[in-house]
Amino acid sequence: MGEGATVTSKSMVTIPSRVRRKYDLRQGSKVEFVEIEEGLFLVPVKTLRELRGAAKEKSNLLIEGVRELDAEHREEAKR
Repeated sequence: MGEGATVTSKSMVTIPSRVRRKYDLRQGSKVEFVEIEEGLFLVPVKTLRELRGAAKEKSNLLIEGVRELDAEHREEAKR
């Protein structure tokens, strides 16, 4: 499941070490708080440099997905 943390008097929270290691969060890492109806998500924000080449191994899958979306949009436009 999840791990808990406590908000300090200065509104700070310590991210548990297991979570920091899993998501490679280090000093200076950026995170974003995303609010949804059910609660709050803490999402790591990667820099463009960190993302470079991230999709390389999945490029064929991504290209196929884009082609499928294009075909769907063309079909919808015909209607």
